[in-house]
Amino acid sequence: MKVALVHDFLHNMGGAERVLLALAELFPDAPIYTLVFDPKLKPFFDPKRIHTSYLQKWRRIPSRFFIGLAPQAVESFDFTSFDVVISSSNSFVKNIITKPETLHISYVHSPMRYAWDEAHTQLKGQAYRTPLGSVFGLVELIAGDIISKLRVWDRLGVSRVDIFVANAQNVRRRIQKYYRRDAHVIYPPVDTHLIQHSDIRGDYYLVLSRLSRYKRIDLAVSACRELDLPLVVIGAGEMEAQLQKMAGPHTKFLGFVDDVTRIKYLQNCKGLIFPGEEDFGIVPVEAMAAGKPVLAFRKGGLLESVIEGRTGAFFDEQSIASITEALKDFDKNVDNFDSQVIHEHALTFSKAAFKDNIEKLVKEKLHATTQNR
Repeated sequence: MKVALVHDFLHNMGGAERVLLALAELFPDAPIYTLVFDPKLKPFFDPKRIHTSYLQKWRRIPSRFFIGLAPQAVESFDFTSFDVVISSSNSFVKNIITKPETLHISYVHSPMRYAWDEAHTQLKGQAYRTPLGSVFGLVELIAGDIISKLRVWDRLGVSRVDIFVANAQNVRRRIQKYYRRDAHVIYPPVDTHLIQHSDIRGDYYLVLSRLSRYKRIDLAVSACRELDLPLVVIGAGEMEAQLQKMAGPHTKFLGFVDDVTRIKYLQNCKGLIFPGEEDFGIVPVEAMAAGKPVLAFRKGGLLESVIEGRTGAFFDEQSIASITEALKDFDKNVDNFDSQVIHEHALTFSKAAFKDNIEKLVKEKLHATTQNR
């Protein structure tokens, strides 16, 4: 069985890339195709396995500028010699072209958000400053046309996928909505085996995230400032300077840290605050593996991983008032959570479980495809 792996962009090490890493371990002889590969990921992925598209020559340009070029780059990959292709995608590569005899399984982290869920949000209120003032409409019109055409290409491209796998029931529902296809659900791999659970209840809350606007870390920072609670923020991103300005005196920003340091802070925190909406959310499971309860926004994939009252709690609105009130109650009751119970729940999302489920699915579907020829 000759297998190939495909991924959108390899320029950061996030949850989607950890899925690819687990797939690469499961299929050690499989080449990895990606639109762009950043050499800083060499410690994780062997460059000898990597095959990039012609977009690689522009890898230093932010990927959002590739929207108009990505479809052609994706379709330029040649998978003629492979029996199975597994794509790991939240945007483009699920739309690869394979021959009829090739089984294409697409592990979808999310349907293309800016083309579907967030299409109107992305375009709403666009204004661009020039020496003559603000220019409304022209850029929005051009961007809207590009996204509209991208939706058409995306809808046609997914018809070439043989089997869809969603990383959560939340994503499965969105696949059904936008693509009119059903999907298996296999939760992404979490390195729970690397995280020892801890009974230590530190004096600080933890945020562990990219500091991007949509992650809503501002809510956690503001709530801890309002309640005068110690907070440690691990991560970097475009919002870092702004978050530091709004932080209280007991908030520390550590930037990017290595895995050993990250796990130490997880093991010694009072609890994790997770204010964003995620399709699944690996970091909360890592916190639970360390035996720590999670305070999260009541939406998205965390409704599938966090058990209210047992492994964490929720707040209902992405507002300072909502998270502050929830955090106040959470802080009063945090010692009532059982760290061993939390840890055991996290083990259901292990890397071993992910690999077993993927391997079983590939064998089952490949056998069915062979029988039907």
